Amino acid sequence: MPLYEHVFISRQDLSNTQAEALIEHFGTVLADNGGQVLGNEYWGVKTMSYKINKNRKGHYAFLRTDAPAAAVTEMERLMRLHEDVMRVLTIKVDTHEDGPSVQMQKRDERDSRDRGDRGDRPPREDRGPREDRGPREDRGDRGGFSRDRR
Repeated sequence: MPLYEHVFISRQDLSNTQAEALIEHFGTVLADNGGQVLGNEYWGVKTMSYKINKNRKGHYAFLRTDAPAAAVTEMERLMRLHEDVMRVLTIKVDTHEDGPSVQMQKRDERDSRDRGDRGDRPPREDRGPREDRGPREDRGDRGGFSRDRR
């Protein structure tokens, strides 16, 4: 059977459990029509670049499937009729990649970074003493607006 990848966006006012239940629901639709879901990922709520149906955000979900074309067509038809689903994208692929999708890899990288450190920048005490530039009045006019508006 052909391999497919599906991404769909559901409304932002759904709870996480309701959005994940949609994944299960459409997986059973595929199974009822002779297909199977090989993997699924819930990507969470993301901000979209433009509004869809007056929504600025949406729940993103990703499915990897192995199903006949008729099953995929039926699942897409039901997705488009479902009031909670805003957009659907289905792509036929030659093989499924192992491991998490690129979207989930980005999330893992973001979560694993240590936010307390500023990368390769040395701590303040290692950079040497801070120059004292003196009072602001002694610096002269820089050609911009002056503080004295007389």
